[in-house]
Amino acid sequence: QVQLVESGGGLVQAGGSLRLSCAASGRSFSSYAMGWFRQAPGKEREFVSAIDWSGAVADYSDSVKGRFTISRDNAKNTVYLQMNSLKPEDTAVYYCARGGSWIRISTIQSQYDYWGQGTQVTVSS
Repeated sequence: QVQLVESGGGLVQAGGSLRLSCAASGRSFSSYAMGWFRQAPGKEREFVSAIDWSGAVADYSDSVKGRFTISRDNAKNTVYLQMNSLKPEDTAVYYCARGGSWIRISTIQSQYDYWGQGTQVTVSS
């Protein structure tokens, strides 16, 4: 059974930074793409960033490109999301997810088969 546990969320002022972590249990973490998604109050969950199994390929939504950086440490079974220049509109619950075995990287939620419980990020103006 795969478990994903996010951490690192919190309250930060606009312009500040946070680093989210997602620790994965289970075997073969290094074989799967990982993604970050977020859901703001009253809105649907949306794609934020994803990284392939090797860490060589990454993708970002337009809204975070240039401000957020995804990375992974396969030796630690952990994926990270470094968030800089945070804006109030980044306020959301952030979820990490493991990609299905059939993808290299994807922005589509249905391509991810395991999800964490989420961590709250609140950016004050």
